[in-house]
Amino acid sequence: MTEILFTNARVFDATGAQPFDGEVLVKGQRIAQVRHGRHNIARGAATQVIDAAGAFLMPGMTEAHTHFGWNDQPTLAAIQMMPPEEHTLWCIRVAKRYLDMGWTSCVGAATAKPRLDVVTRNAIDSGDFPGPRYLAASQEIAHLGGLGDMSLPHLPFQELSFAHVVSGPEEMRKAVRMFVKFGVDQIKLNLSGEYITGLPAELTPFSDEEVAMATAEARRLGKRVAAHARSAESVKQCVRHGIEVIYHASFADEEALDMLEANKDRHFVAPGLAWLVNTCFHAKDYGITTEVATQMGYMRELEAAADTLQKMHKRGIRVLPGGDYGFAWVPHGTNAKDLEYLVKYVGMTPMESLLAATARGGDIMMKPHELGQIREGFLADLLLVDGDPLQNLSLLQEADRLLAIMKDGRFHKAPRAA
Repeated sequence: MTEILFTNARVFDATGAQPFDGEVLVKGQRIAQVRHGRHNIARGAATQVIDAAGAFLMPGMTEAHTHFGWNDQPTLAAIQMMPPEEHTLWCIRVAKRYLDMGWTSCVGAATAKPRLDVVTRNAIDSGDFPGPRYLAASQEIAHLGGLGDMSLPHLPFQELSFAHVVSGPEEMRKAVRMFVKFGVDQIKLNLSGEYITGLPAELTPFSDEEVAMATAEARRLGKRVAAHARSAESVKQCVRHGIEVIYHASFADEEALDMLEANKDRHFVAPGLAWLVNTCFHAKDYGITTEVATQMGYMRELEAAADTLQKMHKRGIRVLPGGDYGFAWVPHGTNAKDLEYLVKYVGMTPMESLLAATARGGDIMMKPHELGQIREGFLADLLLVDGDPLQNLSLLQEADRLLAIMKDGRFHKAPRAA
């Protein structure tokens, strides 16, 4: 069994404790020992020793709102109309980009074609291509006329639609069963609108009967449900029906916040702050100036989201990084910007932001007792960082600052020899 010893490291174990000078021994896929100080872990003749020279050793990060199928284009149509062969290759390449940037786990938040996420996950798991451990998502399931329904009256073919469109509980049941057959880990529902598509974010199109069918069928088949839920009522639907992963939640009102707080051990919120910030301030090259973003409603939503998310954080509701990356002005690979947004807009400390990306990542990946911390017995997903992210979170946005990237006890990026 391969043994790798990190020594002379500044260890951030993601338990909530301050970093310490220490050593970490990896055996096979897992962390075998963690010790304070140096020379406190016995090493065999075959042990590979990595002198960290004081660098910051932390768990790999988890991106909670991932769209490998979004191809850094400015429109939903440009994403959906990419031919499936090229689209599959895109997903494989972009998955590697995430691992290159220290994201060792990702939660699929929807894909653009029915099996893209499943094929990508399987290719990673089989070792055919490098990428994060991944929970594969379905396409978005949308209400007839709702977010993602791009079918045209004169071309009524659902295959041309961005989302899988349903109307009524029985069509919802069939959709869930279909995606489970395809092998997804998580079902995605579009429970609210989205300004850029012309649908108000406050819109809540699905009936409770349709949502209840989706969650009951998914739960019966052993799958988890996530939801695009910007409106207050859609957040309440998530809580009422046990939808664990809530994306956005910008307009959650006091009743929705009370409901979330009362069930905070069941739910995660990945707000997509990068989408809001960049649409408001960094999309002018694509025709969305700040004035246009204001007219569309995004500036108001960003202000509402900041207020709402600060209240969530104070109430102990789990808010995780995940910025809806994969559009032209929110490109894949820039995801670590979310950690700064959690500080600026949510009111987290840098420590809390790092914990959201690591320890809380183990929770949302459904591996709370073996992922997201540097602890004995945990999976060895590790980053060695040049500098201290607790003092400067932007370090995690620089690939050159990631001196080593380990997933499952194997180096994706090995440290340079001294």
